[in-house]
Amino acid sequence: MVYSYAQLEQWDKQYVWHPFTQMKQYVNERPLIIERGKGSYLYDVNGRRYLDGYASLWVNVHGHNDPELNAALYEQLEKIAHSTLLGSANVPSILLAKRLLEYWPHMSKVFYSDTGAAAVEIALKIAYQYWKNLDPVRYATKNKFVSLKEAYHGDTVGAVSVGGMETFHRIFAPLLFERIEVPAPYVYRMEEYGREQDVVRHCLNELERVLASQHEHIAAVIVEPLVQGAAGIIVHPRGFLKGVEALCRQYGTLLICDEVAVGFGRTGTMFACEQEEVAPDLVCLGKGITGGYLPLAATLVTEEVYAAFLGDAEEDKTFYHGHTYTGNQLSCSVALKNIELIEARGLLDDVQRKARRLAGWLERLYDIPIVGDIRQKGLMCGIEIVKNRRTKEVFPRAAMLEHRIILEARRRGLVIRPLGPVLTFIPVLAMSEAEMEEAVRILYDSIVCLYEQARAELG
Repeated sequence: MVYSYAQLEQWDKQYVWHPFTQMKQYVNERPLIIERGKGSYLYDVNGRRYLDGYASLWVNVHGHNDPELNAALYEQLEKIAHSTLLGSANVPSILLAKRLLEYWPHMSKVFYSDTGAAAVEIALKIAYQYWKNLDPVRYATKNKFVSLKEAYHGDTVGAVSVGGMETFHRIFAPLLFERIEVPAPYVYRMEEYGREQDVVRHCLNELERVLASQHEHIAAVIVEPLVQGAAGIIVHPRGFLKGVEALCRQYGTLLICDEVAVGFGRTGTMFACEQEEVAPDLVCLGKGITGGYLPLAATLVTEEVYAAFLGDAEEDKTFYHGHTYTGNQLSCSVALKNIELIEARGLLDDVQRKARRLAGWLERLYDIPIVGDIRQKGLMCGIEIVKNRRTKEVFPRAAMLEHRIILEARRRGLVIRPLGPVLTFIPVLAMSEAEMEEAVRILYDSIVCLYEQARAELG
């Protein structure tokens, strides 16, 4: 049955509560209702196409409706869609675990879940229980976690507890466990500390101060390696991640790297940790793991961490955690094919090459007076919009300037989203250079359009 746009719009506004969306505002706008996708494009129910400049929430790798990913899914579907991993195994989950560990040779085991937030939640619980399993008396006080200012690790209660974004997290403060915050190297807004490496030095010194005084109470440090995505694509200068690792080793605390947003080629290497040769104790994977097809996430751990959970029944060292769809066959099958295609198609080299071209196209945005900073790592880009370049003051929230820019971009054929005052451009990894250049052109024209409107409205 074919439904009209008007009917779908009515039902959408009547029945659906959208995530991270102020519904009072949403119901007064015309929603984008997607019907299908092909390559780098999304198509709405009216047949209009849009470049997917948000990679459908940073997950799409090879493009929409990829024939080989489709075939892998169909092939598995004809065998079985799902059976539990609790107390039994399945073929795709075994093969995928082996494949993932080939990229993380210092790791030993893979624990599956279905979202990045769940992968983080699992990592936090493992880190906490690890110390208790080793010696519940000696490590009785190792109950705290350290994370960065403006950290974002997902929306479950544990993941929110180690988050540091006031807008998203402050309302839930009474529900959360204690976290210790340390500064992140947000170079654009930390001029008072000097140049890039001065900022890195300051942030590492602050982390060391915390670890030196409280390491007996700290179970783990958790970081987003290289890029803090939801914070506004804050790109960490080289050396920060390696410095964090060194301090964790020095003060005897676990290191959790949350690769959910930055993994599977997004920053130009298969995983971000590779770029500074960092070997975390636990790593969280998600988003691009299935190429944007199905929900799947994984938490990888070292043999040392895993071994702490081995014991006789009466020792009660078991990790009591699991999800209904843990290690789902459909998801694992398409993830296996995704990794195969990344390698076979030379996608990582392709991303690095396109990232260099993209940097040149983005530079032109500085011609627009309200573009304050452009940050990029691989194919993760953030454009910070400011009212005043000199003071770096942002526009009033009520002006909704960034939201209006993305609506203008949509009108011109590009789907992107803002994070506060930052416009993000996170394209499908396989997006062609021509498509990427067109996306930046639309972005440029959209910002200019709203800049002119803002000048007239706000002076």
